Amino acid sequence: MKELTIKGQVYQFNFGMGFLKDIDKTVQIKSENGKVEDAGLRYAIGGLIDGNPKSICTILYYGNKGQNPRLTEALIEEFIDDPDTDIDDLFEEVMGFLKSSNATKCITEKTLKAVEDMMK
Repeated sequence: MKELTIKGQVYQFNFGMGFLKDIDKTVQIKSENGKVEDAGLRYAIGGLIDGNPKSICTILYYGNKGQNPRLTEALIEEFIDDPDTDIDDLFEEVMGFLKSSNATKCITEKTLKAVEDMMK
């Protein structure tokens, strides 16, 4: 279980299989063999790499699903818009969450490597 303090309230996040199933459903792509594949986590990781705050919103929203207290999308957006929020640290922390969870670390590492290879 991971935690973040947002506006003085501690929120818990679980980046396990439930998270993976939920976030993957947010983006579907057609694979080379024509099969439709869920790819939301890969796209969210790409967004983190690009510095897209919408990706943080999506990851935190689904990571907090089923937890109490429950974050709303509006509260996450307010947190990101807050000038006191260190957005760079937040990007690093969220990426660290994904790298350390059993359900997401393999996909996260492969996505990071693929991006690194493309940049060469």
